[in-house]
Amino acid sequence: MSESIKLVNISKNYSNIKAVDNFNFVAKRGEIIALLGPNGAGKSTLMNMITGFLAPTSGKIFVDGLDIAQYPEKAKEKIGFLPEGSPIYSDMSVNMFLKYMADIRGVGKKEIKKSIELANIENVLHQKIETLSKGYLRRVGFAQSVLSNPDILLLDEPTDGLDPNQKTHMRNLIAKMGKNKTIIISTHLLDEAQTVCNRIVLINKGKIMADGTAEDILKQTKTRTLEKAFAKLTISKTRGE
Repeated sequence: MSESIKLVNISKNYSNIKAVDNFNFVAKRGEIIALLGPNGAGKSTLMNMITGFLAPTSGKIFVDGLDIAQYPEKAKEKIGFLPEGSPIYSDMSVNMFLKYMADIRGVGKKEIKKSIELANIENVLHQKIETLSKGYLRRVGFAQSVLSNPDILLLDEPTDGLDPNQKTHMRNLIAKMGKNKTIIISTHLLDEAQTVCNRIVLINKGKIMADGTAEDILKQTKTRTLEKAFAKLTISKTRGE
């Protein structure tokens, strides 16, 4: 499998706070990877750096072999991004917003229609975005992230605000799409990481604590659940063991 994303010694500092600390990471096509950690672990910061929305304090980021600092436009063309909070234009209708984003990305009606079907948002197309529930906002955000059928998808808390049926739909969709793409999801939901992803990267305080399949992590920590594994790793790293 070819390398889709490569992070080399990535750090991000905010004054005296290290949000991401010397992070090294490679993601390949066909992998569905969970960045799993508590709030404030550095997951969203990592995603914003990979997509070029934030510049790292130090280190290099490569997207499909391209240094994103040197070739930002070419690198970003390969990425679909669902950011935290789905920041989208509230005064637009859903349909207008998707057409606007499609124009920016150089795709047409066929791609818009497919993204609408994937996100299952046909019944809110003519509503203003400001009137949508949190669940529908996430689904509209997801629709814009897949408009150009990118090879790489970064999804920050993709099931946040969805009801149980919607969560199941989204998780099944991610599993299906992940066969031909590189998908990275940020989550604090242990069951989501374990059921949707074929690789888990446990993060705390901007550092990798464990990286592998759920089974690998449980063997490494000699625990029976990811919750216990995460707790054990957090305690041991804090103590410097």
